[in-house]
Amino acid sequence: MTKFIFVTGGVVSSLGKGITAASLAAILEARGVSVTMTKMDPYINVDPGTMSPFQHGEVFVTEDGAETDLDLGYYERFLRHSKMSKSNNFTSGRIYQNVLNKERRGEYLGGTVQVIPHITDEIKSKIIASGVGYDVAIIEIGGTVGDIESLPFMEAVRQMQVELGRNRAMLMHLTLVPYIASAGETKTKPTQHSVKELRSIGLQPDILICRSEHEISLDNRRKISLFTNVEERAVIMCEDAKSIYQIPRTLYEQDLDDLICERFGLDVPEADLSDWDKVVEAQLNPESTVTVAMVGKYVELPDAYKSINEALLHAGITHKAAVKIDYIDAERLEDDDSLLARLNDADAILVPGGFGERGTMGKMKAITYARENKVPYLGICLGMQLAVIEYARNVLNIDANSSEFDRKTAEPIIGLITEWLDERGELQIRSDDSDLGGTMRLGAQQAELVAGSKLAQIYGATNITERHRHRYEMNNRYIEPLEQAGMTISGYSAKQHLVEAVELADHPWFVAVQFHPEFTSSPRGGHPLFNSFVKAAKNYSASR
Repeated sequence: MTKFIFVTGGVVSSLGKGITAASLAAILEARGVSVTMTKMDPYINVDPGTMSPFQHGEVFVTEDGAETDLDLGYYERFLRHSKMSKSNNFTSGRIYQNVLNKERRGEYLGGTVQVIPHITDEIKSKIIASGVGYDVAIIEIGGTVGDIESLPFMEAVRQMQVELGRNRAMLMHLTLVPYIASAGETKTKPTQHSVKELRSIGLQPDILICRSEHEISLDNRRKISLFTNVEERAVIMCEDAKSIYQIPRTLYEQDLDDLICERFGLDVPEADLSDWDKVVEAQLNPESTVTVAMVGKYVELPDAYKSINEALLHAGITHKAAVKIDYIDAERLEDDDSLLARLNDADAILVPGGFGERGTMGKMKAITYARENKVPYLGICLGMQLAVIEYARNVLNIDANSSEFDRKTAEPIIGLITEWLDERGELQIRSDDSDLGGTMRLGAQQAELVAGSKLAQIYGATNITERHRHRYEMNNRYIEPLEQAGMTISGYSAKQHLVEAVELADHPWFVAVQFHPEFTSSPRGGHPLFNSFVKAAKNYSASR
């Protein structure tokens, strides 16, 4: 039966619960344990799909098309054998919505609906369902202990610990052990108070992960154990590391996995973390450096592009290159030509996905620069759509646009697809966006790559599966004039024959795709598209 490890955080947010939990999962997986992970978010939004990237960061898309918290990206990057799904992320909003829908259908037989037991029962059922078929399920509770929003989740965890018993449930709590520079010492009191807050709601940690900027002494470890009622060997030190991929080794060397296997009665072999050691070695000892200019509109918060950042890092690890990302505000680039100097200094240019018109002219200015100056270019989602618009405007000399930006455009080269075909059997495009419902393409979908294209060479295949998150498509009526002008359509969706990728034959490396390859990149091997992109950046840098 599935065992559960619940992960909470205390003192402050952003301690790295997701990375720590994923690192533990990686160690257990290396011991042959099947592991899955779930994130419970206490906010009232039903999911992060409509939340601002400035507030929430990236929306990570799973294979089955769920729009989820970015921590699920960490889960997948640290695990080889488990993929996340819609069951691996749910919010307070989703829970309350489910309960209210049941109440409206009369499933509670007219009874008074309350947080206990109805909300907590719904949370528990979601947790149990997310762990089906796995040896261990690691459940991360978002927020910080003491937040009023997370109390129903904490209560559900308390109930599950009683119901499952010690052999099937554990609680791991992350806290901050701050360093006071003026006193020259670390302080354990915040950790003591955080555990006291947990115990006040009926939760006793089995494991403490103590985060700190500085080394935590053995005396402080003993002190924390004494005042929190956690055995000393279960007080795990986790000081800041140069790479997040060092964390599995850090936890392993303190026998955290042994403690868990002993508690759960798991008879499994020792973990082999040599692949993580190779990742860290390559990351910390690069042989070269390349600069990628990322031109976007959410650059003030790098977490808005978390998976892309990681995919570039992974490609750098693959090629033993340090990838420096120069974030350029697309909106500023529209009117500030001085920023072109930064494009000139870059070894490659990337335009990521996004929604809305703001900053699109700046992105197209960067695309024009990459195309005319033969700088390696990678466009993702909106980055592909804008590459098509830029090419149509500046090479075909037509006033092309997207109906997302101009509902009445006479040349809707990008728009919403309809559900009918024209007399030639081609999908048509709406010239307005009055109805957005049901038009989003989400999740893993198959694409057919054109044989002999650069993209087919990069993947080493003509049939691939990649994840999507977009509403607008390229208008198939423009395929012929674009190709006659020198743009190659190198990929189509398998089901609807929609354009998935474009490239330029007369350019050293110019590839733009409708899908999001960053979601499937791994530190252990990278992703073929990003690997090829960073290799092109290295070649461009060497040729200058």
